[in-house]
Amino acid sequence: MNRVVVGYDGSDFSMQALDWAMDEAEYRKLPLTVAHAWQWPYGEADDEAKAHLRKAAEHVLWHGAECARSTSSVVDVETDLFEGSAARRLVSLSDGAALVVVGSRGLSTLPRAVMGSVAEYVAAHAGCPVIVVRGPGPLPAPTRPGPVVVVDREPSEAVLGFAFDEAAMRQLAVVAAGDLAAWRAGHPDMEVKAALDPGRQATLMVVGRGEDGHLGGAETVLQHAPCPVAVLGSHPREAVTEGRRPARRGL
Repeated sequence: MNRVVVGYDGSDFSMQALDWAMDEAEYRKLPLTVAHAWQWPYGEADDEAKAHLRKAAEHVLWHGAECARSTSSVVDVETDLFEGSAARRLVSLSDGAALVVVGSRGLSTLPRAVMGSVAEYVAAHAGCPVIVVRGPGPLPAPTRPGPVVVVDREPSEAVLGFAFDEAAMRQLAVVAAGDLAAWRAGHPDMEVKAALDPGRQATLMVVGRGEDGHLGGAETVLQHAPCPVAVLGSHPREAVTEGRRPARRGL
């Protein structure tokens, strides 16, 4: 629980993830680890050829880290360059992390395979909450940001805790069903609703996943949600620091 980890490969989707991860690191007052994995995809190769690919990977990672250092107030930006599977590396880095953020191509009009095997694998196997940031293009800064929406009908304590903490940090309302008396009492200044207002869009959806590495109902949410999605297993409630939302950056 000592850092925010973001997967970065230089694509538009990973730029979105980086932007979201910087906000999370600022809110939580935690270091940010920008992670990039590479591997030679063509079978056997000599050391010189692999060295060229590694050099390109180092440049990609340097760019992501420099973006974070120059456009955010995150005090400590670390890098992690790994030769091998990006998905497995992010899961490994999730141990001891407060949050992993990863980008996804997922859109409801595209087949499941396009969602991105990395995002799906990390969401299913990470040892901490995962936020999957979806869709092409930069994330806009809405004039009226929507609430944090709990998707589960019978959410776990971990899901509710994460949703309320995110809403508190971002000064947003929460939409959730069920008996929320204790949560309302603990957040007397927060607006809590049972349903999303017509015409509004969520800023973040929060959903629990299945057990043993299965996404369960979270898979459908990841494929069709119009906004970033937080996926949680049976994790204890994360401790976060409340704060005002900084202005979103363009990278």
